[in-house]
Parts: sequence; C-alpha cells; structure tokens
Amino acid sequence: MSDLKGLGSVVCLGVHILDILGRPVTTIPPGQHSILIDEIRATAAGTAAGTSVDLAKMGIHVRNVGAIGDDVLGDFVVRLLDDAGVDSSLLVRLAGATSATILPIRPNGERPALHVPGANAIFNATDLTNEQRDAVLSASAIHVGGLDAMPSMDPEVIGQLVASARRNGALVTMDVLRNGDRRSLEALGPVLRHTDWFCPNEEQLLGLAECTDVLEAANVMLDAGAGGVAVTQGEQGCRVVTRGIDVSIPALEIDVVDTTGCGDGFDAGFLIGLLCGLDPASAAWVGTVCGGLVATGLGSDAGIRSPQQVVALLNACTDDLARAAAHRLMELVDA
Repeated sequence: MSDLKGLGSVVCLGVHILDILGRPVTTIPPGQHSILIDEIRATAAGTAAGTSVDLAKMGIHVRNVGAIGDDVLGDFVVRLLDDAGVDSSLLVRLAGATSATILPIRPNGERPALHVPGANAIFNATDLTNEQRDAVLSASAIHVGGLDAMPSMDPEVIGQLVASARRNGALVTMDVLRNGDRRSLEALGPVLRHTDWFCPNEEQLLGLAECTDVLEAANVMLDAGAGGVAVTQGEQGCRVVTRGIDVSIPALEIDVVDTTGCGDGFDAGFLIGLLCGLDPASAAWVGTVCGGLVATGLGSDAGIRSPQQVVALLNACTDDLARAAAHRLMELVDA
C-alpha cells in the first residue's frame, strides 16, 4: 500500500469549525475602509475536524463524530472534509449555525480570533446516534478534541463511551480547544481518566493545572488519570511525560506563516506514531514534524501532503529517534 490505512480506523470526536482566514493582517481598517491582503482561505478546523484532515492526508481511514449546523457553512465543512478524504457521514446536522471563526493572521503567524460557538455549543448526549456510538466502539483509536468547547455535552457519557472503546483495544488521545483552570480540568475528568495521552499546548496545560511549571502540571494530569502527557511548546518543540518518561523534542526550524492548527497536526502525527508501534518519544517526533508542516501555510490543513513527505523530513533530522520513526513509517507505507 502507499498509505497508512492498514493501521485501522480512527474516530475524531468533538468540535467542528469552519475557519475563515486571511493574511497578513496588521490592522483592522477604520469605518468602511478596506485593505488588500495576500490570501484568504476557508478550512475545516477545530480540535476534532482539523486533526481528522491531517490524519486523512497521512493516509489514515478516519471518521468524524460531532455536530454542524443545518446552514450553508455546514455544507461547506462537509465538502472540505470529504475532499480531504475524511468520512463525514456520521456528523449530525442540528438546527442553527455551524461553528465558525474569523482569523486575521498577523505577519508573525499569531491568530486573534472572532468566534461563533454554533452547533458545538448545543450538541448533547441525546444527539449522539447509534451509528456514532458504534463507530467509537469499533475504532482502533479515538481522538477526543475540544470537549471543553461543548458545554451541553455530558462528559460522563463520553467517558463511558471511551472507556468501553478502550476495553475493546482502542488507543485514546485527547486535546482541548480553550484555556481553562482547575474547574475545567474537573469537567474533563470523566474522559481524562480513560485517556492514554493528553495533548494540550503549554498554556492550556499550565492553566488547567493552575501552576507555572510544565513537569508539575503534567503530573497533575497524570494524577487525574491520563496515561501520559505530550505537551506542545511552540518554538521550544514538545515534551513527553509519563510516570517513567520525561523527554523533550526540539521544534523544526521553519518559516512560520500561520500557527493555526499546529496542535492538530501534532496530535495527528503523534497518534499515527503510536499506532505504528513507536515509543512515545519517537511518536512525538512524527507529531513535531506534522505540526511544523502545518505552520508553513495558511490554515489548519496546510503543509502536510503525504506520509512520504513526513518521512523525508524525519530522515533529514540528526536525531536517532526521528530516523527510527522515519524507518517505521516507510516500512508501513511500502508494505
């Protein structure tokens, strides 16, 4: 095969957002004036949808569980997911607006956001279909993305569903969309305690733990039940922490265009590495390369083209773990 579909089916469960991005934006013009910019794009984004697109680009069979509105923006999200190779057939359409964000991207890649919560805010346990539940229970892996941005969803219901899937042999990863605090962490608890790997960014991790030290914060997550923590740290790379591991992986040297979706790219690559049987540090190298690639273009679906591209970048690294990851990925791609 020329992709990674042999690794099984992944379900991305969580938030689905239409991002509308423009760059570079240095100022908002006054009154009804306008400015010319270089690029405008629309992408399927959010901690579930964005990760699913990156997984599909790497050749993974991925199905999405979540909700969108019954508006034209929802139609557009479905079109974008389908075009990327994601199975969007399980998404439920709720009356009202699809979640959407306007992102004026600054020249340095930063991304202030104007957001409408839409369907993500009203999606609840009664909206979960039997087909969605069955997909989760039969998946090889489940990525729970943005549960913190789904206030109507009962975490206990998702926790029970994920726990059953895990007993069936599924690998479970989890990421969040927003910054939070200890109250947010408590709300995530029913799912976090059934999660193999929690993958927030550094700011999110420190906020949830209400502390200033990354290792201390990671240990708070382990105490809450997570099997391990893979925290992204921007230009510092990432750090992988379990009860017996504390490893840092450096970031790639890249020209940053837009940091939107870099965490989703990391999540996709890290999950793929784990499914390939790599140790956590080697899997984090795959995640780091995927996250770095996303930053080279506009939008959460930018940068990543194929597993072969990721393998080439891993092989270009001097670290033995990166090259071992490249070798394992290529074995599966060439099988």
